[in-house]
Parts: sequence; C-alpha cells; structure tokens
Amino acid sequence: MRRADRLFQIIQYLQGRRLTTARQLAERLEVSERTIYRDVQDLMLSGVPIEGEAGIGYVLRGGFHLPPLMFTPQEIEALIVGARMIDAWGGRKLSAAAKEALIKIDSVLPPKLKAELRQPRMFAPSFPDAEEFGARLDIIREAINDKRKLEMRYRRADEAFSRRIVWPLGLVFWGNVWTLLSWCELRGDYRTFRIDRIQSFDVLDVHFEETSEISLQYLLERYQEA
Repeated sequence: MRRADRLFQIIQYLQGRRLTTARQLAERLEVSERTIYRDVQDLMLSGVPIEGEAGIGYVLRGGFHLPPLMFTPQEIEALIVGARMIDAWGGRKLSAAAKEALIKIDSVLPPKLKAELRQPRMFAPSFPDAEEFGARLDIIREAINDKRKLEMRYRRADEAFSRRIVWPLGLVFWGNVWTLLSWCELRGDYRTFRIDRIQSFDVLDVHFEETSEISLQYLLERYQEA
C-alpha cells in the first residue's frame, strides 16, 4: 500500500469513532505500530486535528471532513456498476480493491450522493464457479504484470488437448468469457485462449521481455488494422 493511501485510511478509520489505539490501526492496515506512530505524527504536523498519544490512542476532533468529491449521480452509478462487475467477474483481489474504493468514496460524499451509492438499481450477478475462476484469474493477471511465462494444458473448441508455453500479454472480457492474449511459443505467433478452457497451468520462473513485434501494443494495433 502506498503511504498516501495509508494516511487516507487512517483519517477515514478515525472519523466517527472514539478512542482508537495504534495496535487497532496497525492490524487493520497490516503495518507495524511504529509505522502508525510515525504516520499519525506526520498527519498531526500537517494540520489534521488528531488528539492522543502513543500508548493510549487517538481520536479525530469533530468537524474535520475530507473535501467532498464532485461526482454526479450518473458517475456514482457508473462506479457502483463497474465495481460490482469486477466483484462478479474480475477475480478476488480486484474485487477486494473495488470494495475498498467504494468505501473510500462513501466516506467523503455529501449525504445526497451517499443515497445514490447505497441504493443502486443496476446489478452484476456472479456465476456458480466464481470463486475458483476468480482465483485463477488473479494468478494469470499477476503473471501478466510480472511478465512471467505460463505453461498450460488447453482444451480447444474441437475438444482436442494441447500443451503450450505462452507469454501472457493481456486479458479481454467479452461479457461472459475472459480470454488471454498471448504469444504462443509452440506456434511462433499470437494466440488467444479462453480462460474457462484452460485445464491446468503453472506460472514458470521464467521472465520474458516484450519487443517491438511481440507486445500487447503491437497485437492491439494489428487487430485494429484487420
């Protein structure tokens, strides 16, 4: 977590609460108590009206509010629907991040817009295998970010199986199916693979480097020209 995000969360957690100890904050934010002491001290020096001291606890004086975000009701609804789609289809880690983002937004909205956030009228239902699928998506997404090769056993549309080593470049969501955009070492060319047809896979301890002709950008440009 970035330090700026952590400072924001400390203020958010202290709002509307009575005495809060450094240990409670440290457990919530998964950092040491020493880090909390330092962060709170910096917030106090910057003018945030926090009262208390190390070993006792902290409170935020009433009347302090983070500035409201200027969202329209339509923008709020768009954020909610997007977060719920990520919750249903985007993997567990992105789901947790989306929920945290909505909590942050809720904490700084004026009362009228809070109602829009808490009573949406558009939903994104999940599906039966969401938990298992979400865990798989998390791992593949991390492999993309880390630029690590994948070895996988894949079932094609004709029910034939093949083993591939691919360079994972990106993910595309088509409404009910995720596909992996990749460079396939077996074919020596770009290939897309449906995530739900991957029977098993391993993230290899082998990194790859994108080039001018093997990259997500190059692939997207080729699609646009087709």
